[in-house]
Amino acid sequence: MKKCSTLFLKMAVIFIGIPVLALCIFLVPKIGSFAAELYPGMAYIKYLVLMDLYATAIPFYFALYQAFKLLSYIDKNKAFSELSVRALKNIKYCAITFSILYIIGMPLFYLIAEMDDAPGIIIIGLVIIFASAVIAVFAAVLQKLLKDAIDIKADNDLTI
Repeated sequence: MKKCSTLFLKMAVIFIGIPVLALCIFLVPKIGSFAAELYPGMAYIKYLVLMDLYATAIPFYFALYQAFKLLSYIDKNKAFSELSVRALKNIKYCAITFSILYIIGMPLFYLIAEMDDAPGIIIIGLVIIFASAVIAVFAAVLQKLLKDAIDIKADNDLTI
């Protein structure tokens, strides 16, 4: 049962990464070109949009890799180890970085929404920021709980 559930979660991690890779390959260049068309006097906006969106892909994929490693630790019965705590810590930092990069990119969202008269773009950006902040807080709570469980386990091992 445990192997089946972690296998399912590993496949889910992979299937989460595939559409984001497709978006990075096909949609992000179009978004950059669209931003450049909206502001022909600021042709460099295309490169700002591309840099911001591609920069957010780096912590996203690193967090997916850390989640995959965490599931591997669970498979190897190393769920209550410092390796798992470190993986959760890395996921937390990736989510914080993701939020910060989108906060930095919010003026670009605003410029595109203002010129295209589409306020939904700003809401999408805010939802992404909020969701990654929630993931960061959740990872921090899990990290703290796991660290406390490891400490309790170590104390129990010493008392026996």
